[in-house]
Amino acid sequence: MQIDPRNRVESDDATFAVDVAPPASRLARWAMAVAWPAFVMAGVTEGLVFSVVDPSDLTWFGGEHMELSRQAVYTLSFMIFWGVISLASSISLMLATLPEAPEAPASVHPRRWPQ
Repeated sequence: MQIDPRNRVESDDATFAVDVAPPASRLARWAMAVAWPAFVMAGVTEGLVFSVVDPSDLTWFGGEHMELSRQAVYTLSFMIFWGVISLASSISLMLATLPEAPEAPASVHPRRWPQ
C-alpha cells in the first residue's frame, strides 16, 4: 500500500481517495487543550456541588428564593463552572508557554547574590 501526494491510496485490490485534514492552527490547539478538559471538569464540579446543594433552596443575596427552574439553575451553574475553569486553564497554558527571558551576563542578573 502506497500513499501518493494526491491523497490517493493504492493497494493490491483497489484505489481510493483519502481525506486528509489540514493541521490545526495554534489557536485551535489552544482551544482544544482548554475547552475539552474544562467541559469535563465543569460536569464533575456540577455533580459534586449539586449532590450537596438543592437548587430549590438557593436564594439571592437579599434572601428571596430564585424564580428559576432546576434545569435553568443546572444550566447556568454549568456555564459558570465551565467559564471559570476555562479561564484558569487558559491562564495556566499562557504562563506555561511564555518565551524564556533573554540571557543577561552573570554580573547584571538582578537576583544574583551580591559578591
